[in-house]
Amino acid sequence: MKIQIKKGLDLPIAGGVASSDVRSVPAATVAVVPDDFPGFQPKVEVAQGDTVRLGDALMHDKRFPGVKLVSPVAGKVVAVERGERRRLLKVVVEAAGDDFKKFDLTRATPQECIDLLAESGMLALIRRRPYDVVPSPEVRPRDIFVTAIYSAPLEIETGRRIVADDKSLLELAAGFLARITTGKVYISHRASWTLGPVKGAVMVRVDGPHPAGNAGVQAANIAPVNKGETVWTLDVETLRRIGHLLRHGKVDSHATVAVCGPAVENPYVAKTVVGAPVEALMKGIKTIDSKHHRIVSGNVLVGTVVPADGGYLRYPYRMLTVLDEGDDVDEFMGWASMSPAKMSVSRTFPGHFLKKLFRPDARLLGGRRAMIMSGEYDAMMPMDVMPEYLLKAIIARDIENMERLGIYEVAPEDFALAEYADTSKIPLQHIVREGLDYLRNELE
Repeated sequence: MKIQIKKGLDLPIAGGVASSDVRSVPAATVAVVPDDFPGFQPKVEVAQGDTVRLGDALMHDKRFPGVKLVSPVAGKVVAVERGERRRLLKVVVEAAGDDFKKFDLTRATPQECIDLLAESGMLALIRRRPYDVVPSPEVRPRDIFVTAIYSAPLEIETGRRIVADDKSLLELAAGFLARITTGKVYISHRASWTLGPVKGAVMVRVDGPHPAGNAGVQAANIAPVNKGETVWTLDVETLRRIGHLLRHGKVDSHATVAVCGPAVENPYVAKTVVGAPVEALMKGIKTIDSKHHRIVSGNVLVGTVVPADGGYLRYPYRMLTVLDEGDDVDEFMGWASMSPAKMSVSRTFPGHFLKKLFRPDARLLGGRRAMIMSGEYDAMMPMDVMPEYLLKAIIARDIENMERLGIYEVAPEDFALAEYADTSKIPLQHIVREGLDYLRNELE
């Protein structure tokens, strides 16, 4: 099967990883942040000072106690941090030793297979449509969509993460997931995919610009989600981790991370663990200048801002992006400057016509205003939805129109590129997240 994505945009941002070298970055401590897992209501199972093994549960979901978030390392719990009204912020574990929890792999029925994913923390790494939340262990998915495409700005190629030796793990995991779904397991890949067909999965070649790598975009173009249906989405790295669990009976928490960005002079690829400290990943990094910098765990479109001191790598544990904050820039005419150094999708800026890589900063470059019905959102979304009208229905909390306009198919990340191109500077992802949460609270 082949899909051609025509809508979208590949942002020409400098600071990508060019070298094939991978640097090992040990993590003295790691952190698990429950806010990274939408729909997960955490209840802590450990206390400060407890000793845990790799794979031991740190917290479970209040609604579905079988769904766990597990420790990425063996060691000692050094902090259980809470915020206002005792909201759990993160659990920090100090790495020590290599003891691990051995999981029972004798699972026969689809429900027992789901229970294994829930107990091992793998289910929390998966998302379900509708609502883009951690899947319910009580509902079998209609289909499962795996993306092996990393099309977001500065993401490193799949080949850097998944090598030939991992193919058997992918096939093991695909066969396992095929026992869970009532439909099919789809793996979407680029033309550069070198591992060939994966047994147990339907291979789908996807060509086109970002957001072609979004699993939700792939699902919308293969088999859209309708009301009353549930599908799962995950990336190929999570699929490999599931295969590792099935073969060895233990959790694999290793992560391959691109440390890059327009403010980085020497981008590199790090081999570390999920939840690694930002300080360790940034050690030895040279920046282009001495300006203030913003560190984003994830890509510049959907990532989470983290501090250099005391910050940790956040889900999906794939990259760390560094860019100028822009709060100390003294620029003639400000946002209205026609400088060719400005990156823009608008043809009114000379940079639009230049075939070069840009070094943007974190400034908004404009003020927020009313939504302009210009079709600019639609040009960035290769899905069968009407984004402007859907957003208005979400803002109005009009459930009937939200359903009619396709809210069950979308996730906040599907609107990230439209948010970048939006001349109205509206926080589209935030609006969609609130709308999905509102709909879920009303209907479930």
